[in-house]
Amino acid sequence: MDLKQAGSSLDSLISSFNTRIAELQELVIARNMYPASSVTDLSAIDAALKGMELQVKAIKDRLHEETEAIPKAKKLIAKSLRQQKKLQSLSVYAPSYLPERTATLNLDSDRGLAPEACKQQPNQSTMVEEPAAIPKEKKSRGSPPLWYITAGELDSLSSYMRGRLTLEKVNAAINDMATYAEANAQLIAAPKKKELRDIATTESIKGKHFFLETDMKGPSLKLDNTGKAILTVLRHLGRISETRMGHHRVIILLKPQ
Repeated sequence: MDLKQAGSSLDSLISSFNTRIAELQELVIARNMYPASSVTDLSAIDAALKGMELQVKAIKDRLHEETEAIPKAKKLIAKSLRQQKKLQSLSVYAPSYLPERTATLNLDSDRGLAPEACKQQPNQSTMVEEPAAIPKEKKSRGSPPLWYITAGELDSLSSYMRGRLTLEKVNAAINDMATYAEANAQLIAAPKKKELRDIATTESIKGKHFFLETDMKGPSLKLDNTGKAILTVLRHLGRISETRMGHHRVIILLKPQ
């Protein structure tokens, strides 16, 4: 209820009570003409008047409480609207789903971790060669970044380059790329991954997050026409760069400028 309307309603109620009280006062004057027979009636009138006064006081108190609560309610509504706008703006940049990062992807079977070391049988004189020590990188790469694109960046592309790609598809593919890069970072330490380790220690790639074109096996980024279009868009927006190492096509994750 608006404050002006509430005040007007209260004024009308008070005016009605005042009119009734005036009528009762006139009745009291009339009854005083017969004081012996009007004692009972006057007591009833007095009780009615006191009851009405209590009702008026209760209404005033309630109206006062509601009036004080209105500014607090307005502030709460304003905060809720601001929070709603923030959530709506953030939902534009987030993909439709955020799969958990995991290093156990459906990669090529020959890219698994090294098998367990061969155990020497009892009374066997042949010595088993231990694998060469693997140099550890001085600086850890940390977790691959998730540099999502915005709706403005996607809209800035030509319609020919953008095609049927949506913001959700591209950002979901960025999730996949981060997962591929994290899996490769762990596989580099495997004894039988010398080729991958050589790629990681190349000057142009060293210390960066990367994955191979052959890693693109979904769920959102695959080696198909849509996947190639996504790579073209991300390369144009400065999220990735590409290079060739032998027969491998290497995709490097870049920080947007």
